[in-house]
Amino acid sequence: MTEAGNAGKKFDELVGILGTLRGPGGCPWDRARTALDIRDYFLEEVYEAVDALEADDAAGLAEELGDVLMEVVFLSRICEEQGAFTVTDALERVNSKMIARHPHVFGSPRDTTAAGVVDAWQEWKRTEKGVSSVLEDPGPATPALLAAFQIGRKVSAWGFDWPDAAGVLAKVREETGELEAAVSEARAGGIEEELGDLMFSVANLSRKLGVNPELALRKANAKFGRRFRALEAEICSSGRDIGKLSLDELDAIWDRHKD
Repeated sequence: MTEAGNAGKKFDELVGILGTLRGPGGCPWDRARTALDIRDYFLEEVYEAVDALEADDAAGLAEELGDVLMEVVFLSRICEEQGAFTVTDALERVNSKMIARHPHVFGSPRDTTAAGVVDAWQEWKRTEKGVSSVLEDPGPATPALLAAFQIGRKVSAWGFDWPDAAGVLAKVREETGELEAAVSEARAGGIEEELGDLMFSVANLSRKLGVNPELALRKANAKFGRRFRALEAEICSSGRDIGKLSLDELDAIWDRHKD
């Protein structure tokens, strides 16, 4: 049996397992889950897969991708029970979409350069999906920083972009100055607006530098967490109370644990 055949057989098995768990006499916990419950687990599994990918952990990535597939089938099963669609419907839609997106592979040969493929994709969205704007709404569940990154990527495909990263850096400096002015003037609404403009510009700088800002921020969060836990451990081992140390003392310990 081919790899595709084996994959199809295992996928059918997974669909059957979820059907059993959700069916009469199945698992009480699984039967009680709602679509919104699965949303949270789905996001968790996606991020764990990203973590395994970044760690170059092939075995871990295989496991986490399996977990992502399980959540996909789980959510599809709930939607099937509600009469919305089946997992087969979801597969049919993505199969059709992938074929339509790649006419240079599955249809008549046309421009097969990278730019030509992008143009064909944009044409497909306009004709098949009836998209009136190249700037589709990324959706309310998309993290705002990631949405800013995606917005910049979409409009850049149509030439609406800075020529290089230096231009975006200048924009970041401009937005920083406007934020500083809003802070000095204590303009509450202005501070929020200018801070948003600054973060949007930083997201576009990330794009021009070839960095996903959501992943970069996740790494920064993790780095801060490691450093702060090391700071806590040192303070605890010395018998001191972190709440009674001055900022200068905390900064001195913090500097020792920079990696």
